[in-house]
Amino acid sequence: MQEILNLEPQNIWKNFYDLNQVPRPSKKEEKVIKFMMDFGKKLNLETIKDSVGNVIIKKPASAGMEDRKTIVLQSHLDMVCQKNNDVQFDFDTQGIEMYVDTDGFVKAKGTTLGADNGIGVATIMTVLESQDMVHPPIEALFTIDEETGMTGAIGLDETILQGEILLNLDTEEDDELTMGCAGGLDVTATKSYSVENLSGDFKSLKVDIKGLKGGHSGGDIHLGLGNSNKILGRFLHESLNFNAQISSMNSGSLRNAIPREGHFVISTPTANFDELKSALENLKKDILIEFQNVEPNIQISVSDVELATNVASQDETKNLAFALMTAYNGVYRMSPEIAGLTETSNNVANVVVGDGEMKILCLTRSALDSNKKNLSETLKATFELCGFEVSFSGGYPGWRPNTNSEILRLMEKLYKEMFGEEPKISATHGGLECGIIGGHYPNLDMVSFGPNIFGAHSPDERVEIKSVQKFWKFFVDVLKNTPKK
Repeated sequence: MQEILNLEPQNIWKNFYDLNQVPRPSKKEEKVIKFMMDFGKKLNLETIKDSVGNVIIKKPASAGMEDRKTIVLQSHLDMVCQKNNDVQFDFDTQGIEMYVDTDGFVKAKGTTLGADNGIGVATIMTVLESQDMVHPPIEALFTIDEETGMTGAIGLDETILQGEILLNLDTEEDDELTMGCAGGLDVTATKSYSVENLSGDFKSLKVDIKGLKGGHSGGDIHLGLGNSNKILGRFLHESLNFNAQISSMNSGSLRNAIPREGHFVISTPTANFDELKSALENLKKDILIEFQNVEPNIQISVSDVELATNVASQDETKNLAFALMTAYNGVYRMSPEIAGLTETSNNVANVVVGDGEMKILCLTRSALDSNKKNLSETLKATFELCGFEVSFSGGYPGWRPNTNSEILRLMEKLYKEMFGEEPKISATHGGLECGIIGGHYPNLDMVSFGPNIFGAHSPDERVEIKSVQKFWKFFVDVLKNTPKK
């Protein structure tokens, strides 16, 4: 604790530490909602919980700033909960174990850190509790469930805010001012199958993948990282040549995280077993070569296991293998307007097979609703050809850039004066709540920014200490220079 509290700015790190002692998985935010309600009430500030669980804390302007526009400061309370397989950790009951590394970053011990979006939350807490900061009227909006559906933003009361400017603190590069983001859609493919009970001479093996980097399925999708579901699909497809039948599979987890780990168990006639195992070992060699630069820590094992007698038929195994081979994954289209920005993508996020059911979860993103529809319908066609039923859910809109934004122009000017360089004015392929909140409050002038956070949505998540200092310095200056009403 003490090494965290010694960091500057101390109040942000104190609040981040306190926040990280409170379990806050998406859809399980009861404890952190209470934590934030108690925080606001202890400050004697107007503190509200809306009907879906968002917390709003309002603070009057500091002396002399009463004539400035009211700013909504917004961050989300929930965090992505990912851990390495060899780490024992319960996100429902334990606080995050943080430490200061010698490389200038704050990290967690084998789990996600929660800097996404905990640093933003801690920054807003620091403004709310400050007695000497110069700031306009503040409406602090802490939303829930951003990571798994944005239901907090979707259910936000449309009468609870009066602000004219919204600063979203959920961008992860400290030289970037974000003015737009992609929308998203959950694609779910499910299939029931009759379980066969093998009798006769069979053997089973397990293919296990771990050590992939994973990461944010929006911000990192263009990096060409390994996807455990797609790689396992190749192994399963290869096994079809040896009459293999799948018994179980579990790979990936959250839709917004690139899958890092997974495995499946298959059974095959004993007469084919050695040849099958040899073929999979050869495929393993090929894949390790393919990913040796981008995924240096990838580990693949092909091992004998106890005979699994409950399996899907060869035809159903084939349907699954074909679905995993053909389901589009990765960048679908780059933006023709903004260099280097992904416009449309899909993440094949989670595959679970067992007990007579197959399920494949995807998250499709696009800055254009038409291409989001195009790619999701492409996936639907792919899965239906393989016998799956497909449903769409959790859709949320993108945030269309406003190049005439008053607050964007002001922040651009202040950044250049403070740091002697132009900030990057950009949109993100990640999902931000701004598009949804802007739907409720169409007159809000919005910008997103934040410190350097790397490896979000994975156990490699880390936040740069000097970047938090830079971000705070800039943030304080923005509040001082808020436009007049």
